[in-house]
Amino acid sequence: MKQTMGDLNMTVIVVVIIAVLSFFFFTVIWPMIQNNFAQNTRCDEAICAKNPNSDGSVECYYYDNQGTRQSITCAWKG
Repeated sequence: MKQTMGDLNMTVIVVVIIAVLSFFFFTVIWPMIQNNFAQNTRCDEAICAKNPNSDGSVECYYYDNQGTRQSITCAWKG
Protein backbone atom coordinates (compact mmCIF):
# COMPACT_ATOMS: atom_id res chain seq x y z
CA MET A 1 0.00 0.00 0.00
CA LYS A 2 2.81 2.39 0.87
CA GLN A 3 4.53 1.79 -2.46
CA THR A 4 1.30 2.41 -4.37
CA MET A 5 0.73 5.72 -2.57
CA GLY A 6 4.33 6.71 -3.25
CA ASP A 7 3.90 5.97 -6.96
CA LEU A 8 0.66 7.95 -7.01
CA ASN A 9 2.33 10.90 -5.28
CA MET A 10 5.19 10.89 -7.80
CA THR A 11 2.69 10.77 -10.67
CA VAL A 12 0.85 13.78 -9.24
CA ILE A 13 4.12 15.66 -8.80
CA VAL A 14 5.21 14.92 -12.38
CA VAL A 15 1.82 16.00 -13.78
CA VAL A 16 1.94 19.26 -11.79
CA ILE A 17 5.49 20.00 -12.96
CA ILE A 18 4.55 19.34 -16.59
CA ALA A 19 1.51 21.61 -16.22
CA VAL A 20 3.62 24.44 -14.75
CA LEU A 21 6.27 24.12 -17.47
CA SER A 22 3.60 24.03 -20.18
CA PHE A 23 1.94 27.14 -18.75
CA PHE A 24 5.29 28.96 -18.67
CA PHE A 25 6.14 27.91 -22.23
CA PHE A 26 2.80 28.92 -23.75
CA THR A 27 2.51 32.23 -21.86
CA VAL A 28 6.11 33.48 -21.97
CA ILE A 29 8.31 31.70 -24.49
CA TRP A 30 5.86 30.92 -27.31
CA PRO A 31 4.69 34.55 -27.77
CA MET A 32 8.34 35.65 -27.97
CA ILE A 33 9.00 33.02 -30.66
CA GLN A 34 5.93 34.13 -32.64
CA ASN A 35 6.88 37.83 -32.40
CA ASN A 36 10.43 37.10 -33.52
CA PHE A 37 9.16 35.06 -36.46
CA ALA A 38 6.74 37.82 -37.48
CA GLN A 39 9.50 40.46 -37.18
CA ASN A 40 11.85 38.41 -39.38
CA THR A 41 9.13 37.85 -41.95
CA ARG A 42 8.39 41.59 -42.09
CA CYS A 43 12.09 42.34 -42.52
CA ASP A 44 12.34 39.85 -45.40
CA GLU A 45 9.47 41.58 -47.20
CA ALA A 46 10.44 45.17 -46.31
CA ILE A 47 12.02 47.81 -48.52
CA CYS A 48 15.21 48.99 -46.87
CA ALA A 49 17.72 51.83 -47.20
CA LYS A 50 21.03 51.06 -48.87
CA ASN A 51 23.30 52.21 -46.04
CA PRO A 52 23.25 50.67 -42.56
CA ASN A 53 23.26 52.65 -39.32
CA SER A 54 26.32 52.61 -37.08
CA ASP A 55 24.81 49.78 -34.96
CA GLY A 56 24.37 47.46 -37.95
CA SER A 57 20.65 48.06 -38.40
CA VAL A 58 18.84 49.63 -41.32
CA GLU A 59 15.59 51.60 -41.52
CA CYS A 60 12.94 49.84 -43.62
CA TYR A 61 9.27 50.08 -44.38
CA TYR A 62 6.51 47.74 -45.48
CA TYR A 63 2.82 47.99 -46.23
CA ASP A 64 0.39 46.20 -43.91
CA ASN A 65 -2.88 44.50 -44.89
CA GLN A 66 -4.75 47.83 -45.00
CA GLY A 67 -2.14 49.38 -47.30
CA THR A 68 -0.70 51.61 -44.58
CA ARG A 69 3.05 52.22 -44.67
CA GLN A 70 4.75 50.94 -41.50
CA SER A 71 8.33 51.76 -40.47
CA ILE A 72 10.54 49.03 -39.06
CA THR A 73 14.20 48.61 -38.08
CA CYS A 74 15.86 45.47 -39.42
CA ALA A 75 19.31 43.90 -39.20
CA TRP A 76 21.61 44.83 -42.07
CA LYS A 77 22.14 41.82 -44.31
CA GLY A 78 24.54 43.36 -46.78
